[in-house]
Amino acid sequence: MRAKTEQQETARRLRGEGRTYEEIRAELGVSKSSVSLWVRDVPVPDAEEARRERMRRASETRWGPVRMQRDEERRATKATAAAEIGPLSDRDLFLVGVALYWAEGSKDKPYDRREGVAFINSDPGVVAVYLSWLRLLGVGEERWRLRVSIHESADVAAAERFWAELAAVPVGFMRRATLKRHNPGTVRRNTGDGYRGCLVISVLGSADLYRRIEGWWNGIADTQRTADSGRV
Repeated sequence: MRAKTEQQETARRLRGEGRTYEEIRAELGVSKSSVSLWVRDVPVPDAEEARRERMRRASETRWGPVRMQRDEERRATKATAAAEIGPLSDRDLFLVGVALYWAEGSKDKPYDRREGVAFINSDPGVVAVYLSWLRLLGVGEERWRLRVSIHESADVAAAERFWAELAAVPVGFMRRATLKRHNPGTVRRNTGDGYRGCLVISVLGSADLYRRIEGWWNGIADTQRTADSGRV
């Protein structure tokens, strides 16, 4: 009796997905009359929707295992690469931090003088490395100004707790968040429980530090250009 009930439930689910009587009969191994009796009151999607669902199922059947294999290959490659790094020396972290800041941090322009250290990013790993770099330079939390920049429709309090924990500071240390207005006409993909906005990190009294960062980066770039020209 239980097996029959399970067949009925499966038949109704399949019919709701747009499967035909013949497809359901073939999958469950029952008569067409039984299928008709079990599913006759189940709403059926329109023909186009049912067609798209069949195509989706066929695609998943064919490509699902391939995607799983590729995902496993991606994970294995990333794990192997991560293991190749090993511990970072202070010099390693210093150079990484300089390059990271010059790629992602604010910069002084001839038309917009901004000699101050400010950094914004949404990647927890990037933020963690950057904060470690500031500590390496002797720039402690007493000079940091942290705030979250996030869409107003998100869980702002949860985001602030997340970033405060990552930065190893109390939640009360965070400045007032910058909220981005929600635009219903925009299709956002940065949503869900994993969305925590960006962390904005400013450093007080940092004009001299900014100049040194620019100098460090110029030193890296000039050294590499010299090395490259020597190989030609």
